[in-house]
Amino acid sequence: MSTTPKGPAPGLPRIAIIGGGSAGWMTAAAIINATKGAASLTLVESEQIGVVGVGEATIPPIKLFNQMLGIDENDFVRATNGSFKLGIEFVDWSRKGQRYFHPFGTHGRDFDSVPLYQYWLRERKRGDDTPLDAYSMAWEIARQNRFSPPARDPRLVQSTFDYAYHFDTILYGQFLRRYAETRGVVRQEGRVVDTRRTETGDVEAVMLEGGRAVEADFFIDCTGFFGLLIEQVLETGYEDWTHWLPCDRAVAVPCEGVGDFTPYTRSTAREAGWQWRIPLQHRTGNGHVYASQFISDEAATDTLLANLDGEPLADPRLLRFTTGRRRKFWNRNVVALGLSAGFMEPLESTSLHLIQTGINRLLALFPGTGDTQKEAAEFNRLTGEEYERIRDFLILHYHATTRDDAPLWRHTANMAIPDSLAWRMEHYRANGRLVSPGTELFLNPSWMAVYAGQEIEPAGLDPLAAASPVDGAQRLAGLRRVMAEATAPVPDHRDYIERFCTAAV
Repeated sequence: MSTTPKGPAPGLPRIAIIGGGSAGWMTAAAIINATKGAASLTLVESEQIGVVGVGEATIPPIKLFNQMLGIDENDFVRATNGSFKLGIEFVDWSRKGQRYFHPFGTHGRDFDSVPLYQYWLRERKRGDDTPLDAYSMAWEIARQNRFSPPARDPRLVQSTFDYAYHFDTILYGQFLRRYAETRGVVRQEGRVVDTRRTETGDVEAVMLEGGRAVEADFFIDCTGFFGLLIEQVLETGYEDWTHWLPCDRAVAVPCEGVGDFTPYTRSTAREAGWQWRIPLQHRTGNGHVYASQFISDEAATDTLLANLDGEPLADPRLLRFTTGRRRKFWNRNVVALGLSAGFMEPLESTSLHLIQTGINRLLALFPGTGDTQKEAAEFNRLTGEEYERIRDFLILHYHATTRDDAPLWRHTANMAIPDSLAWRMEHYRANGRLVSPGTELFLNPSWMAVYAGQEIEPAGLDPLAAASPVDGAQRLAGLRRVMAEATAPVPDHRDYIERFCTAAV
């Protein structure tokens, strides 16, 4: 028996998304929205197969995705038991006892053609030990557990920060499922047991238990680490980056939300990895990402359970992964999105973002019913560059450390790094300059936050900053004063949520 959706609009292929969860339903919602319901779109998922469901922290572009779909922010936060996120606090990464903040937004506003951080570096060489965090409006608000959206007037310091969300990804998938199904996406329940291919090697149909077939012209693989179509069927291949990012497992557990309701994620370095803390309205999400060559699963779980805010609400779940990417993301008539495309450990909350940008790229290069080799080549080029630039940013956190108290940190501090990252670090170590190979997710303020937070000291200064007559100390002190005044009326994070977006459950 063959199960097929309605016929597509002229010029559009029949599309089947294999796998649900955040990746599948984000993709379904975006395509059905972009085609105004004209796409012939089926999503196949099985209730027998669980979803990973631990990517609970996001970065600011997720707002654009929701806005594209016309989703009201308060409705979304309410439906997903969400909270707000102004950045990530890193604890014990450079050395034990030290912490810093990677904010969403900039560090103040530039005074002139010399970047503000260069004045900070100049004053630092003159003996001022004020941390760079002190000039971040996001941190000024976050450290006091406050939140409200940024001001729209670019002249105000309250406009210099951005925000994202913490939320329950399983609830988000359900939220998007309702959105997609009401607009015409057809969901097929069932486990894929086989595939049928054409004479040229393309995927023609997936076979479900019971003999049903779901046919399509184009398939989107959202089957997670397994990569049912992209890897198990098409044998695309995988680039393993474990030699640069050695953490290969995670154990996750929710606990009672009894600690501070922080509007930020916390990442605490541990002996053989790091631990995340993500506060939601109804609980706190926790996980320990670690390198199994340096610690056992039992010891990693014990470390996690010993460092929770409250009582655990479930049994710990163990995840195994290999950091890296598929050699092709678009192979024949299959595109992989989400974990089936690759895995970046959740250190900078990029998992959902990579789904989002993959969807955007697919919409920009949307397949027709003819040959798609040019589109596939461009999709693979752009996506590969994105993964590699995010990879380098993650490696920086591990490599730029002075910790020597455990084998993991000795390894990452002394390991060879990609030439692309070495080139960037050489420029910064010389005179504090921030260089980039091109378009990328993490811009100069993010790189500067980590360089400063990981305590990398440039040997010299940018010549323009060194020669500038501007009284940097006075300007920086004035910025701190204005930020303190601007923060005073910002409401408490929990009060803001209770006013606008408290979840029903």
